[in-house]
Amino acid sequence: MDATLGALTVTAASLGFIHTIMGPDHYLPFVMISWARRWSAVRTAVITVLCGLGHIASSVVLGLIGVWLGLVLKRLTIVESFRGAIAAWLLIAFGLVYFVWGLRRAYRNQLHEHRHLHDRDLHHSHEHRHDQEHAHVHNGRSRASIAPWALFVVFVFGPCEVLIPMLMYPAATSGWFSVAVVTAVFGAVTIATMVGVVLLMRTGVNFVRLSSIERFAHAIAGATICLCGLAIQFGL
Repeated sequence: MDATLGALTVTAASLGFIHTIMGPDHYLPFVMISWARRWSAVRTAVITVLCGLGHIASSVVLGLIGVWLGLVLKRLTIVESFRGAIAAWLLIAFGLVYFVWGLRRAYRNQLHEHRHLHDRDLHHSHEHRHDQEHAHVHNGRSRASIAPWALFVVFVFGPCEVLIPMLMYPAATSGWFSVAVVTAVFGAVTIATMVGVVLLMRTGVNFVRLSSIERFAHAIAGATICLCGLAIQFGL
């Protein structure tokens, strides 16, 4: 490995870690949905990895096309910026819809009392929650399957802003092998950081017992995701 490739490899690893840590959208959506839907650690990690792969792959494909065709770097950065705007709005929309659905679910899940009068002298009452008593299993499964796919689509549109201009294009001057190495290192570090942060934060969130707001878990998750999207879109 020559000095240039070595320096680019170190840069790729550093940028992969830093750009992930600096972007809460890389981990907060997974943490909040995992908490709200009570995903296992394994399921959370698998979904995070798949979304991370989609996130990296879309920018890699665009970068490879640009390097192969010799496209001007400015044109690619414009495309990446456009993709970033789309991803931000998708994240906002997904979070908002999830927030509204979560509020509706929380309202239905209020503990309330039903009184039953059987005759003039005999009556009884009981308390229940609609989601516990009347929710259908197949409905829960269909809803649970939407969230990972929605996140995957958002992350496919989400660009890796530093990958093409700071790694792939400089590496291309040394050949395709260099491009493959720096891309692989950047992708591996990015995904590893995503999974590590998600699992660490998930453990912290699950450790804290928040029974008083548990029925608002989905609404809180949706609001957090929506805020992440707004922060990206408006540079907050």
